[in-house]
Amino acid sequence: MTLGQKKNKKLFFLIAQPRSGNTLLASILNQNPEIACTGNSITLEIMKKLYLLKEDDIFKNFPDHNSLDNVLSSVYDSYYKDWPQRIIIDRGPVLTEGNMTLMPKYFKKNFRCIVLLRDLMDVLASYIKWYTENPDAFVNKYGSNDEEKLTFLMKDNGAIAKELKAMQNSLNYQHLCCYIKYDDLIADPEPEIKKIYQLLDEPYYPHQFENLQQLNINGIGYNDTVLGKDMHTIRPTIQKIPNPYKDRIPKVIREKYEHIRF
Repeated sequence: MTLGQKKNKKLFFLIAQPRSGNTLLASILNQNPEIACTGNSITLEIMKKLYLLKEDDIFKNFPDHNSLDNVLSSVYDSYYKDWPQRIIIDRGPVLTEGNMTLMPKYFKKNFRCIVLLRDLMDVLASYIKWYTENPDAFVNKYGSNDEEKLTFLMKDNGAIAKELKAMQNSLNYQHLCCYIKYDDLIADPEPEIKKIYQLLDEPYYPHQFENLQQLNINGIGYNDTVLGKDMHTIRPTIQKIPNPYKDRIPKVIREKYEHIRF
């Protein structure tokens, strides 16, 4: 039974930089018992690592492409097989060029994407606030000052860069995408959530925007002892709080990245 067959499951993706409202958006959407908007997902990494087995000498020695392709084609069906929700919103940079060489070949069903946009300087300021207030934040291991830490975060194979590449490449797939601005979501969430329901092609569910719960899906929540306290903690009410840490972004970082605005 496939992802498309079991309870008519539908797969979507959430593309967004870290610290740009992913967990907040997921907490809101998951109020609907039919929806599972995931935390950071490993599914694209599973696809990539399986595909790279084709470069392994053991595979080259006995190149059974058909059997390995069967495994690749079943990743999403297998991963979400036991999830009770009918609508899966998988968080990952599916629209990077690399991922889009794999998905059309091995995931032979329609999917669409929510693209959550936040200015990069706001994202970096949020990181500074977080790692300053939480000494156990993983970023603090990779530099002694803001410039070193932000340079580490912006490395080419890091989470921010991958999501930005997916956003840029989304311009080639605009017919697949619903673009949501973080500032609009914070200012007036209901119209933005209704836009997402249009993408999902589902009737609107009456969401609440106060007394929000921390992300928990099928009994699983984030274990932030791994990356640092409060990495994924959301406030119970939706509000935009001025971030004085934005002034701490070093000039060299601003000059290199300040043009990335949404």
